[in-house]
Amino acid sequence: MEVPWLLVVHGSVTALVVVSFLCGQWPIFEGTFIQSINHFLTFGAYHYLLRFVQSVCGTGARDLVLGVERYCCDRPNPILQVFYVAIIGVTYFIIVQTSFEYIPGYYVSGLHRYLSVVAVAVGAILFVLTSFSDPGTVTAENVSQYVSSYPYDNVIFVEKECSTCKITRPARAKHCRICDKCVARFDHHCGWMNNCIGEKNTRYFVAFLVWHFLICLYGAMILGFILAGELKERKIIYILTVYYGIDNSFSGLFPHVAQWLLAVHNTQILLSVFLAILALLLGGFCAYHTHLCLTNTTTNETFKWQDYIMWMKKENEAKAAAAALKSSIGSANSNEHKAPPSKWRAFFMRSRTPSAEPVVKNNIYDRGMIKNLCEVVVPLSERKAFSRRKLD
Repeated sequence: MEVPWLLVVHGSVTALVVVSFLCGQWPIFEGTFIQSINHFLTFGAYHYLLRFVQSVCGTGARDLVLGVERYCCDRPNPILQVFYVAIIGVTYFIIVQTSFEYIPGYYVSGLHRYLSVVAVAVGAILFVLTSFSDPGTVTAENVSQYVSSYPYDNVIFVEKECSTCKITRPARAKHCRICDKCVARFDHHCGWMNNCIGEKNTRYFVAFLVWHFLICLYGAMILGFILAGELKERKIIYILTVYYGIDNSFSGLFPHVAQWLLAVHNTQILLSVFLAILALLLGGFCAYHTHLCLTNTTTNETFKWQDYIMWMKKENEAKAAAAALKSSIGSANSNEHKAPPSKWRAFFMRSRTPSAEPVVKNNIYDRGMIKNLCEVVVPLSERKAFSRRKLD
């Protein structure tokens, strides 16, 4: 009876670590223990590892670890691409070897054998398209068209030259230090794709996220139906209630059903839990990037707006504090010959300190959900009007 609870604890800890590692920097987790776990996993653990390697193996071993880090994090490399292929391949192979024997089943038709192949194949195609397509590289030949297509808002984007490419950097573009090129409508550099996500391949990237979310959800549901079908075909509930006298209630049946499933179908349970966790994480990423597409914003612009709003709030608070100080000094000078107000009046008197002006985000690239989606699906650089645009 202890095995189900061990599985629950193991699954909960695994889910906490995965969510903390992938999502710990999201604003919703700011100041929580999830952010602390993320900081330890992404910085603290590595820092302690470097200290341990240096103390045990010397400075040379530490430099070797730093060299591996630079190769993995600061240069284009296919490590995460290979890891993705391994995850998909191994997971699907295990499903085929352990679960296809139950298809067709009581709740699952034989059609799902072929649907699974199609689902994985479409996911692989989207992966290839995202990884190897041009994200929208800005060159000396097309920079004038990009400058004309994306106006500067003079808030988070101002006209200036890229110090590396030596060309005018269009609005919404950024020079990727890993790929060493300027990318139009830059979103982020994705290590899983070993490619930047920009103007031309954002559509493939979002489609990749949505499709893999659906694949994981589909896989978890099919495995769940397989387990439910096995319970039905083998009449487990009937045997437990009639022959063993177990109370026909959830609290009475759950421990015994869970024990039987873990003994007979532990692989299917682990696979369904793994796919459910992935579906949960991918669902969050899908929602985030769908919101970006609907508002015609990028991840890079989101961070820029956060920095700008934070800076403006500090500026407005400083101005409000200076105005309040000036007002209090003037009030003190004018009232120095007047009788001081009573203590009760001073206590209940409202402060006249001017409040800081609110900071408003003005995204000039947001033209409505329909046009924003059209810009993602059909990038500006692939339209006929793009080739006719020149910098005046």
